[in-house]
Amino acid sequence: MDVKQVMREYFLDLDAAAKDPARKVAWCTSVGPAEILRAMGFAVYFPENHGAMLGATRVAGDTIPVANANGYSPEICSYLTADVGACMKGITPLTRAYGIEAVPRPDVLVYCTNQCKDVMHWFAWYARQWNVPLLGVHTPNHLPEVEPEHIADVAAQYRRLITQLEAVTGERLDPQALRQAVARSKQATDLWAEVLATAMARPAPLSFFDGAVYMGPIVVLRGTQVATDYYSALLDEMRARVAASRAAVPGERLRLYWEGMPVWGRLRQLSDLLARNRTCVVASTYCNSWIFSDFDPDAPLESMARAYLSIFINRDDAYKERYIARLAEEFGIDGVVYHAARTCPNNTNSHYNLPRRLQAAGVPGIVMDGDLNDLRCFSDEQSTTLLEAFMETL
Repeated sequence: MDVKQVMREYFLDLDAAAKDPARKVAWCTSVGPAEILRAMGFAVYFPENHGAMLGATRVAGDTIPVANANGYSPEICSYLTADVGACMKGITPLTRAYGIEAVPRPDVLVYCTNQCKDVMHWFAWYARQWNVPLLGVHTPNHLPEVEPEHIADVAAQYRRLITQLEAVTGERLDPQALRQAVARSKQATDLWAEVLATAMARPAPLSFFDGAVYMGPIVVLRGTQVATDYYSALLDEMRARVAASRAAVPGERLRLYWEGMPVWGRLRQLSDLLARNRTCVVASTYCNSWIFSDFDPDAPLESMARAYLSIFINRDDAYKERYIARLAEEFGIDGVVYHAARTCPNNTNSHYNLPRRLQAAGVPGIVMDGDLNDLRCFSDEQSTTLLEAFMETL
């Protein structure tokens, strides 16, 4: 299965749903309760995925200043400013990619604050702009451990959310449909975890830069059979590559861990730079963020609550330190690149001494300044010099 075709069919179906009075569209944050929305028959759209597209196509450079000029700070999430600016400007990369004129208009907007509060402000702009319902799940944040009371809190919010969504659709949630959506998400996320784990092999059959592309379906198609089928096929391909010793980076010499967000507008350049130095980024926080091993169709709401509370970004620094140290050992990491994303402090983990603590534990690293979408915060020359010097020391 080709990831480009899978994503094409997803977006074309979204466009069709937006134009069909018999169907309803829900917007959802990327680590939000998509399974509930799928079970209730919504076509589900993820604006963060659109934000990444704006960054990868470098259209964000034209749309971020539009949002800045209309009152949104250049210091806040550049997914938000790129996306809101694109709407203000009336453009989308979906047009060039798939012939779609505009992003799908929502019937309801659903966010979850397990990543950050910016998603709340982001979705609120669209709620005001288009006069559509705005529903939120507010989670406890920065957790050392996920406790029973945290799960009970979020599960209760899910139950209230379901009641609110039933008012939008005019239909009751089918419990069996929810169990099926959670079961499919569980299958897909387990397969995705196995795909990423193939990079433990030497040489690694895929890199972080490959994973940033392959992860599309686990973000936008959780809860569907399409995602399960895609990752089953991808896992077979990765295992075949391992068996044949096919390397993502020929002559692999060094193995790195990427901590933080991608620099979407420089994926190709950074990939080529590292490949020229026979260095493969074999593991990352970002790609692993869509591994939800806690899903359980027999306890759908409680297991969703645990899964979405347990994500890396929602945990405290001690957890993050243990997590990176464990993956460094499992994947045979030589060093860590910490991306300090200017507009994404919640996904930047180099601010509170984490790199030095891991360095003391035997995991060397460097901090590279940049951003997910705003290339005004990224220097090609400085990042090249920094990365080359780091690889030389390793």
